[in-house]
Amino acid sequence: MVKYKIKFKKEKCLGCGACTQCDNWKIGTDGKASPLKWEFRKVGCNSIAKEVCPVNIIKIIKVNE
Repeated sequence: MVKYKIKFKKEKCLGCGACTQCDNWKIGTDGKASPLKWEFRKVGCNSIAKEVCPVNIIKIIKVNE
């Protein structure tokens, strides 16, 4: 079965909140975004988070189990 994993460079996050259009992404108390779930079966709205990130630090990688 195929699953997906998020690769994310949090240290480069601007905290703009664009990714939070997806309910898997939240801005933390440090002012930086991060995903609630790092691995999932369907990409879903995480692809939107990836596309709207102004600094291009969100990657979605396909992982075979």
